[in-house]
Amino acid sequence: MRSNRHISAPPSTKFIMNIPSKSAPRGFKPFPFPYHEEIELDIETLTNMGKGLARTSDGWVVFVPFCLPGERVIARIYRNDKNFSEADLVKVIRSSPERTEPRCKLFGECGGCQYQNLEYKHQLKWKRKQLEDLLSHMTNINFPVQEVIASPLEYGYRSKITPHFNKPKNNQIGEIGFQRAGRRQLIDVEFCDIAHPDINVRLSEMRNSIRRDAANYKKGATLLIRADANNEVHTNSSHIATDRVNNIVFKYPAGSFFQNNPSILAKFTAHVRELAAAENSEYLVDAYCGAGLFSLTAASGFKKVTGIEISEESIHWAKKNAATNNIRNVDFIKGKVEEFFKAIIFDASKTAVVVDPPRKGCSKDFLSQLFKFSPKNVVYVSCNPSTQLRDLILFQQAGYQLSQVQPFDLFPQTKHLECVMSLTTQ
Repeated sequence: MRSNRHISAPPSTKFIMNIPSKSAPRGFKPFPFPYHEEIELDIETLTNMGKGLARTSDGWVVFVPFCLPGERVIARIYRNDKNFSEADLVKVIRSSPERTEPRCKLFGECGGCQYQNLEYKHQLKWKRKQLEDLLSHMTNINFPVQEVIASPLEYGYRSKITPHFNKPKNNQIGEIGFQRAGRRQLIDVEFCDIAHPDINVRLSEMRNSIRRDAANYKKGATLLIRADANNEVHTNSSHIATDRVNNIVFKYPAGSFFQNNPSILAKFTAHVRELAAAENSEYLVDAYCGAGLFSLTAASGFKKVTGIEISEESIHWAKKNAATNNIRNVDFIKGKVEEFFKAIIFDASKTAVVVDPPRKGCSKDFLSQLFKFSPKNVVYVSCNPSTQLRDLILFQQAGYQLSQVQPFDLFPQTKHLECVMSLTTQ
């Protein structure tokens, strides 16, 4: 058996995640551990998915959530994969000095946060190390990663949440909240510590209203709650929200994409602008421009800026935002991914491109156009470093060199990390 030794926790043990023992589910692979086998492990490191990684005495990898490097834990196996196992945390036997008391009473059950048990300065340290490890393992590049730029707010920063509830049973609504950690189940959430205070007030009101009117719901739903810079809380996706980055005002439909941590956006956008202008570029192309966040905050540093986006609604609001802020050197055009650079007439040798794609990263069609256009400077912004690093390999093959890796912590207490990479070519 691939375990250090088997531990049975005494009845008086306070469980961190108490999953009752039951028969193995259909499809469970019984090797190397039986279902719900409890094993004692030493946690070596944290993965970029926010889980602790341990190895048994013969090298078998086990992933355990909600624990920290240096801790000794009891974990309960619930899945065996081809090369690793996954387990729930039962008990911490030896705590890390970096451990702190989670603020949320649901931490360890709710899947929204992974790091509330880790002091914030250490969250930043481990996120940086995770990015360094990804960079080395995925690209074989040994390149210095800058220290993570911290969020000004560690809690109460999220300007948007989307809780869910399932179809009523017997005219009663069950859990209203988020997905349970490691399970396809909802957990009831009355208050979210990382959400803006105004959001929590509205969440309480909506929960009461939904339960009171349960008979009116024939199926489940996803709720929208967004707080904006005007102290308004929006629950209708078509209502117009307002945010400010320094002195620039942004308006956009509440249900559309906009960065969800306003407290860090001034630093975040300033850094992107500085990197884009670093090679004395005169022109800027903002690909995947959305409502114009990077285009408009960078416009003062360039002769001309063009934002490109496939969403007609986003282009509409980007143009309105340019007009509202009286920014006249920016154009926005709607373009298909396959034709993003068709309308660009800038001299590529004097042009920087900002790329901020969805989590899935850049498409091959987009990258082939970008490499053909061959701008001197590319600033690649990503909320998913794994796909960003996958694309980095293609940039290198196209002749680009990595010149800076700067992570930003837009989502404290969670595994998520925003990464800004600067790529240049001769």
